[in-house]
Amino acid sequence: MLPNSLRLAVVVMILTASTGSLTTPADARSVDIPDWLQKHVGTGDGQIAPIVLDRARALYQKKVRQGLVKNPCYLAKDATRPSTSASGKPGRRFYVICESTKSFRAVSSGYGNGRNLQRANFSNGRQCARNFSNAEGSKLTAGGSYVTAETRTSFKGYYNQSGMRKPFYRTFLLFDGEGETRNARERAIGGHQAVFLKWQCRFKNPQSPHADDEGYVPYGKLVNYTGGRSNGCTTWSQSASKEILALVEGSPTTLYIYPESSDIDAVAKALKKGRSLSRAGLYWNAACLQAIGTPKFWPKRTLQPIINQWRQSLPKQSPLVLPICK
Repeated sequence: MLPNSLRLAVVVMILTASTGSLTTPADARSVDIPDWLQKHVGTGDGQIAPIVLDRARALYQKKVRQGLVKNPCYLAKDATRPSTSASGKPGRRFYVICESTKSFRAVSSGYGNGRNLQRANFSNGRQCARNFSNAEGSKLTAGGSYVTAETRTSFKGYYNQSGMRKPFYRTFLLFDGEGETRNARERAIGGHQAVFLKWQCRFKNPQSPHADDEGYVPYGKLVNYTGGRSNGCTTWSQSASKEILALVEGSPTTLYIYPESSDIDAVAKALKKGRSLSRAGLYWNAACLQAIGTPKFWPKRTLQPIINQWRQSLPKQSPLVLPICK
């Protein structure tokens, strides 16, 4: 059996040869996109789809006119792209664009993994996202308009580095949304490095400012999931995270995430009718569309009651007590 990345590459070549790229027609692009940026527009690896760029630029220019954003750069994300590129490396689907300095960078980013509950399965695979939602607790990505907000840095525990136990801190960039994404803070949706500390045990360290009442601190192993799935947040590699956090610290900017619910519904309807997405002026990454079949948006009004009922059905558990490290 072919590896996932190789199968994905084959699918891309077949789809391109037979149907062409599933993208917005060229004449739908903004006419004022500068020449240096035009070369980064497309559906290939490291490029940004026309509709994603158009909407990201429009959102940024709107917020600049309103005086809400002064940052010379803006951000965008295409959650229809695969987690792994044809080369086997993390797929690049997050964009940092600085038009004043003619800078364009495409980096990897995670999307929401969702849940598989008894009443509804809205989970996503590792390679492509099929399900999207703005429901709190869904652990899914919600496309739309955001503005970056403040950052919060929290202690996660200790880990081993070069034979020494060191504290691990992770900085979280909050997002403020509007429209369907206006509950971003309620959902704790933001951006951070794609690393978490998997707790294993606890050790005595009363000198640590993070020690509990008995003088213990948690210890674990760092798990890197760059380019994979998240709990709904936007995640980046360590290097990209440092760059993006430094870029927006004290200087908010816009983030546009594609697709929105209207895009998902339009693509689903077109596929049901057997219509060509490109002729209908619709866009979805071709390889991922082949992998997922039909995308689905789960509105908050539909999914929230299901999630709330599931939470209420969970048995009460005792607080976690980590074993003592040996």
